[in-house]
Amino acid sequence: MIGIIDYGMGNLGSVENACRFLELDARIVTRPEEMAVCDAVILPGVGAFADCMAHLREHGFVGAITSWIEQGRPFLGICLGLQALFESSEESPGARGLGIFAGSVKRFRLPKEFKVPQIGWNQVVQREKECPLFAGVRDGAFFYFVHSFYVDPDDKTLVAGVTDYGLEYTSAVWRDNVMAVQFHPEKSHDAGIGMLRNFSGWLKNRQEASCCE
Repeated sequence: MIGIIDYGMGNLGSVENACRFLELDARIVTRPEEMAVCDAVILPGVGAFADCMAHLREHGFVGAITSWIEQGRPFLGICLGLQALFESSEESPGARGLGIFAGSVKRFRLPKEFKVPQIGWNQVVQREKECPLFAGVRDGAFFYFVHSFYVDPDDKTLVAGVTDYGLEYTSAVWRDNVMAVQFHPEKSHDAGIGMLRNFSGWLKNRQEASCCE
Protein backbone atom coordinates (compact mmCIF):
# COMPACT_ATOMS: atom_id res chain seq x y z
CA MET A 1 0.00 0.00 0.00
CA ILE A 2 1.12 3.55 -0.77
CA GLY A 3 0.61 6.14 1.97
CA ILE A 4 -0.05 9.76 0.99
CA ILE A 5 1.18 11.87 3.90
CA ASP A 6 -1.30 14.45 5.19
CA TYR A 7 0.48 16.95 7.42
CA GLY A 8 -2.04 19.75 7.10
CA MET A 9 -0.93 21.19 3.77
CA GLY A 10 -0.56 19.60 0.37
CA ASN A 11 -2.35 18.72 -2.81
CA LEU A 12 -3.78 15.51 -1.40
CA GLY A 13 -6.97 15.36 -3.45
CA SER A 14 -5.26 15.37 -6.84
CA VAL A 15 -2.66 12.81 -5.78
CA GLU A 16 -5.28 10.54 -4.28
CA ASN A 17 -7.47 10.86 -7.38
CA ALA A 18 -4.54 9.99 -9.65
CA CYS A 19 -3.80 6.90 -7.56
CA ARG A 20 -7.46 5.94 -7.69
CA PHE A 21 -7.48 6.37 -11.48
CA LEU A 22 -4.54 3.96 -11.67
CA GLU A 23 -6.34 1.58 -9.30
CA LEU A 24 -3.41 1.72 -6.89
CA ASP A 25 -3.75 0.59 -3.30
CA ALA A 26 -3.25 4.03 -1.71
CA ARG A 27 -4.62 5.91 1.26
CA ILE A 28 -4.05 9.15 3.11
CA VAL A 29 -2.12 8.83 6.37
CA THR A 30 -2.57 11.50 9.02
CA ARG A 31 -0.36 10.09 11.79
CA PRO A 32 3.19 8.73 11.63
CA GLU A 33 2.15 5.40 13.15
CA GLU A 34 -0.09 4.78 10.13
CA MET A 35 3.05 4.56 7.98
CA ALA A 36 3.77 1.17 9.55
CA VAL A 37 1.31 -0.59 7.23
CA CYS A 38 2.59 1.20 4.10
CA ASP A 39 5.03 -0.17 1.56
CA ALA A 40 5.84 3.28 0.13
CA VAL A 41 4.96 6.88 0.93
CA ILE A 42 4.32 10.01 -1.11
CA LEU A 43 4.99 13.45 0.37
CA PRO A 44 3.06 16.08 -1.62
CA GLY A 45 3.10 19.75 -0.75
CA VAL A 46 2.16 23.28 -1.71
CA GLY A 47 2.85 26.51 0.14
CA ALA A 48 5.79 27.95 2.05
CA PHE A 49 8.88 26.01 3.15
CA ALA A 50 8.75 27.14 6.78
CA ASP A 51 5.05 26.31 7.08
CA CYS A 52 5.70 22.89 5.56
CA MET A 53 8.44 22.06 8.06
CA ALA A 54 6.43 23.46 10.99
CA HIS A 55 3.45 21.31 10.04
CA LEU A 56 5.62 18.22 9.60
CA ARG A 57 7.07 18.72 13.08
CA GLU A 58 3.69 19.50 14.62
CA HIS A 59 2.24 16.28 13.21
CA GLY A 60 5.27 14.19 14.18
CA PHE A 61 6.38 13.36 10.66
CA VAL A 62 9.95 14.70 10.64
CA GLY A 63 11.49 11.79 12.52
CA ALA A 64 9.16 9.30 10.86
CA ILE A 65 10.10 10.39 7.33
CA THR A 66 13.82 10.54 8.14
CA SER A 67 13.73 7.06 9.65
CA TRP A 68 11.67 5.76 6.70
CA ILE A 69 14.24 6.97 4.18
CA GLU A 70 17.23 5.80 6.24
CA GLN A 71 15.68 2.31 6.33
CA GLY A 72 15.75 2.28 2.52
CA ARG A 73 11.98 2.33 2.12
CA PRO A 74 10.41 3.78 -1.07
CA PHE A 75 9.68 7.51 -1.00
CA LEU A 76 8.32 9.95 -3.58
CA GLY A 77 8.33 13.72 -2.98
CA ILE A 78 6.23 16.12 -5.06
CA CYS A 79 6.81 19.90 -5.36
CA LEU A 80 7.32 21.13 -1.78
CA GLY A 81 7.86 17.48 -0.91
CA LEU A 82 11.05 17.69 -3.00
CA GLN A 83 12.22 20.96 -1.45
CA ALA A 84 11.69 19.69 2.10
CA LEU A 85 14.34 17.00 1.51
CA PHE A 86 17.07 19.66 1.51
CA GLU A 87 18.72 21.58 4.32
CA SER A 88 17.33 25.09 3.91
CA SER A 89 15.45 27.49 1.66
CA GLU A 90 15.89 31.13 0.70
CA GLU A 91 12.13 31.38 1.11
CA SER A 92 12.40 30.84 4.87
CA PRO A 93 15.81 31.79 6.31
CA GLY A 94 16.44 29.92 9.55
CA ALA A 95 13.94 27.16 8.85
CA ARG A 96 15.56 23.73 8.78
CA GLY A 97 14.56 21.21 6.16
CA LEU A 98 14.68 17.44 6.56
CA GLY A 99 18.34 17.48 5.53
CA ILE A 100 18.14 14.19 3.67
CA PHE A 101 20.24 15.76 0.94
CA ALA A 102 22.89 18.47 1.24
CA GLY A 103 21.99 21.65 -0.58
CA SER A 104 19.49 24.46 -0.51
CA VAL A 105 16.35 25.76 -2.15
CA LYS A 106 16.90 28.95 -4.13
CA ARG A 107 14.62 31.70 -5.36
CA PHE A 108 14.20 32.33 -9.07
CA ARG A 109 16.05 35.53 -10.00
CA LEU A 110 15.21 35.96 -13.66
CA PRO A 111 14.91 38.58 -16.40
CA LYS A 112 11.58 40.43 -16.47
CA GLU A 113 10.22 38.37 -19.35
CA PHE A 114 10.04 35.34 -17.04
CA LYS A 115 7.10 35.44 -14.65
CA VAL A 116 7.62 34.19 -11.10
CA PRO A 117 6.12 31.94 -9.96
CA GLN A 118 6.49 29.68 -12.95
CA ILE A 119 2.97 28.43 -13.60
CA GLY A 120 2.27 26.09 -16.47
CA TRP A 121 3.82 23.46 -18.67
CA ASN A 122 7.53 22.96 -19.17
CA GLN A 123 9.85 20.23 -20.33
CA VAL A 124 11.91 17.84 -18.25
CA VAL A 125 15.16 16.69 -19.82
CA GLN A 126 16.27 13.36 -18.41
CA ARG A 127 19.79 13.42 -17.01
CA GLU A 128 19.51 9.99 -15.39
CA LYS A 129 17.53 7.82 -17.76
CA GLU A 130 17.77 4.83 -15.43
CA CYS A 131 15.59 6.61 -12.89
CA PRO A 132 12.56 4.33 -12.45
CA LEU A 133 10.16 7.27 -12.81
CA PHE A 134 11.25 7.80 -16.42
CA ALA A 135 10.51 4.30 -17.72
CA GLY A 136 8.58 4.73 -20.96
CA VAL A 137 8.35 8.52 -20.50
CA ARG A 138 9.61 10.53 -23.46
CA ASP A 139 12.72 12.59 -22.83
CA GLY A 140 11.66 16.24 -22.94
CA ALA A 141 8.05 15.47 -22.03
CA PHE A 142 6.02 18.35 -20.62
CA PHE A 143 4.87 18.49 -16.99
CA TYR A 144 2.87 21.00 -14.98
CA PHE A 145 4.82 23.34 -12.67
CA VAL A 146 3.78 25.88 -10.02
CA HIS A 147 6.75 27.26 -8.04
CA SER A 148 8.96 30.24 -7.25
CA PHE A 149 11.90 28.26 -5.84
CA TYR A 150 14.07 25.40 -7.05
CA VAL A 151 16.47 22.95 -5.42
CA ASP A 152 20.23 23.21 -5.82
CA PRO A 153 21.83 19.92 -4.66
CA ASP A 154 25.45 19.96 -3.55
CA ASP A 155 25.82 16.48 -5.03
CA LYS A 156 25.00 16.79 -8.71
CA THR A 157 24.80 13.00 -9.09
CA LEU A 158 21.37 13.34 -7.45
CA VAL A 159 20.05 15.16 -10.51
CA ALA A 160 17.73 12.92 -12.53
CA GLY A 161 16.03 15.63 -14.58
CA VAL A 162 16.46 19.30 -15.42
CA THR A 163 14.20 22.06 -16.72
CA ASP A 164 14.98 25.39 -18.41
CA TYR A 165 13.18 28.50 -17.19
CA GLY A 166 15.60 31.37 -17.67
CA LEU A 167 18.20 29.04 -16.20
CA GLU A 168 18.66 25.31 -16.09
CA TYR A 169 17.61 23.94 -12.72
CA THR A 170 17.04 20.56 -11.09
CA SER A 171 13.46 19.36 -11.51
CA ALA A 172 13.88 15.70 -10.48
CA VAL A 173 16.22 13.87 -8.11
CA TRP A 174 16.90 10.20 -7.47
CA ARG A 175 19.05 8.39 -4.96
CA ASP A 176 18.41 4.72 -4.18
CA ASN A 177 14.95 4.55 -2.57
CA VAL A 178 14.22 8.28 -2.81
CA MET A 179 12.70 9.98 -5.85
CA ALA A 180 11.29 13.50 -5.92
CA VAL A 181 10.10 15.98 -8.52
CA GLN A 182 9.42 19.71 -8.61
CA PHE A 183 6.45 19.43 -10.96
CA HIS A 184 3.04 17.89 -10.31
CA PRO A 185 2.77 14.47 -11.99
CA GLU A 186 -0.80 14.15 -10.75
CA LYS A 187 -1.70 17.19 -12.89
CA SER A 188 0.46 16.31 -15.88
CA HIS A 189 -1.86 14.11 -17.93
CA ASP A 190 -0.37 11.01 -19.59
CA ALA A 191 3.29 11.69 -18.78
CA GLY A 192 2.57 12.38 -15.13
CA ILE A 193 0.20 9.46 -14.75
CA GLY A 194 2.91 7.33 -16.34
CA MET A 195 5.34 8.44 -13.66
CA LEU A 196 2.97 7.48 -10.85
CA ARG A 197 2.40 4.13 -12.56
CA ASN A 198 6.18 3.70 -12.76
CA PHE A 199 6.53 4.41 -9.04
CA SER A 200 3.99 1.72 -8.28
CA GLY A 201 5.66 -0.71 -10.70
CA TRP A 202 9.08 -0.04 -9.20
CA LEU A 203 7.64 -0.71 -5.73
CA LYS A 204 6.14 -4.01 -6.91
CA ASN A 205 9.45 -5.07 -8.45
CA ARG A 206 11.27 -4.32 -5.20
CA GLN A 207 8.76 -6.37 -3.24
CA GLU A 208 9.07 -9.32 -5.62
CA ALA A 209 12.88 -9.15 -5.52
CA SER A 210 12.77 -9.06 -1.73
CA CYS A 211 10.55 -12.16 -1.60
CA CYS A 212 13.05 -14.06 -3.74
CA GLU A 213 16.06 -13.28 -1.56
